[in-house]
Amino acid sequence: MEYLIVFMFGAIMGSFLNVCIYRLPLGKSIVTPRSFCPFCEKTIRWYDNIPLISYVLLLGKCRHCKQPITLRYVAVELITALLSVGLFYYFSLSAEFFVYWAFVSSLIVVTFIDIEHQEIPDEISIPGIFLGVLAMTFLKLGGSGSYLPSFINSSLGILAGGGSMFLLGMAGELIFKKEALGGGDVKLMAMIGAFLGWKLVILTFFMAPFFGSIVGMYMKVRHKREIIAYGPYLSLSSIICLIYGNDILKYLFGH
Repeated sequence: MEYLIVFMFGAIMGSFLNVCIYRLPLGKSIVTPRSFCPFCEKTIRWYDNIPLISYVLLLGKCRHCKQPITLRYVAVELITALLSVGLFYYFSLSAEFFVYWAFVSSLIVVTFIDIEHQEIPDEISIPGIFLGVLAMTFLKLGGSGSYLPSFINSSLGILAGGGSMFLLGMAGELIFKKEALGGGDVKLMAMIGAFLGWKLVILTFFMAPFFGSIVGMYMKVRHKREIIAYGPYLSLSSIICLIYGNDILKYLFGH
């Protein structure tokens, strides 16, 4: 029953994340107006806005104009629900659960905006940096249960995450003679470092190219695309490092 409640909570919040994903790149408020169809702009009634269920009942179409509802909506709701259950499994109902749930939710928003628009909104990354430092410090996470080590670990994570991406972007410009990474990737990695600390953000930095290269080669061969969104691979790697990062480091370095 607990997992079912968390799954429902995640699906409901996933519906809100969909609002953020659609409206943030357009510079619109995420609070008002109420949810509406992007085609006919009719307000969506509550019974047509039940996460996961309404999509099935409406056969994936708007009740009013019959235009198809993109699968992204149900995908975000399902992914958020499943990740919420996963975080609950590892952290139970604790302060850590809510902190990391906010972190993962922001990564979901970043991922889908970057895929569609090839940009990472500062409205997510910059507040996320400060939230990460505050949460990790005052909850004494990632710092041996003390305030100062937690603050130092989070702060070093910001420097290591943002700095590593900045240096990678500079190296890419020198080699390819054009912009290789956007500023959004730098700020996103700084945010990831604020939540994960310096060790896990460095692990994220080295893990992300593995996922990115696989998709990048496919997009290059299949669709002749030269540019891919890198935010999704940073996000995926950071979620893996959040859960398994310390085990990976122990396996690699034996401590």
